[in-house]
Amino acid sequence: MKRKISMATLLAGLLGTAALGPVHAQEGKSLSDTVARTVATQQETQKKQEAWAEEKNDLTARYRAAMAQVDYLDKTRAFEQKEVNSLDASIAELNRRMVESVKLKDNLEDTLNVVVDHLENRVNKDIPFLMNERRERIASVREAIAKPELSAAEKLRRVLEALQVEANYGNTVDVSQERIKVGDEEISADIIRIGRVSVFWRSPDGNRVGEFDRGTGQWVEMDRKYAHVVSDVREMVMRLRSTKVVTLPLGRIEP
Repeated sequence: MKRKISMATLLAGLLGTAALGPVHAQEGKSLSDTVARTVATQQETQKKQEAWAEEKNDLTARYRAAMAQVDYLDKTRAFEQKEVNSLDASIAELNRRMVESVKLKDNLEDTLNVVVDHLENRVNKDIPFLMNERRERIASVREAIAKPELSAAEKLRRVLEALQVEANYGNTVDVSQERIKVGDEEISADIIRIGRVSVFWRSPDGNRVGEFDRGTGQWVEMDRKYAHVVSDVREMVMRLRSTKVVTLPLGRIEP
């Protein structure tokens, strides 16, 4: 069985040997030098081992920190890639919507122009009242539809507004002053509109009255017996007198 000998025991033994006599003095000195070098080497090795252990711990800590950083960067890159993919999908969807929007805008404008065409045709065939105002409104709507800077929603709003105004004429009454042609005579008259049912005219002095004949598309004169009734209707529309029931010919009504 091998026994462990401490450095102190070894040195004591060596020194004891050196004391034995001059014969062994030189050999003892050489051995002492060897032991000293060995001790120095061992101490230097110990220092290097300690330095290496410290460096190893430092490298291990740095390695772990680097691996943690790599893991963090991998997760960050994966997250950012997911965000990029999401943005790419959003951009693709926006591009698709833009293409569809352009198609829809073109189709909408065509449809709106068709609607305005029908409205204009209806106005031209309607009983004649506020014709300048109504035609100017239609022209304004057409101009709005043709403007590229206006949104589709605004163009639609303008068309719907024009349709609403025309629809409201059927529920209102009004009196306006216009020049009309009765037969071969052109006269100034009060035009009395009763919804979209009938339009009557009355001369400024109230002696002559008439209506618009849908069948012939002309202004015609009525019997003078209706003069006071038309005058009463005019005053009721203008709120110059209280309303009452009156009897007037409606003429021909066409769809």
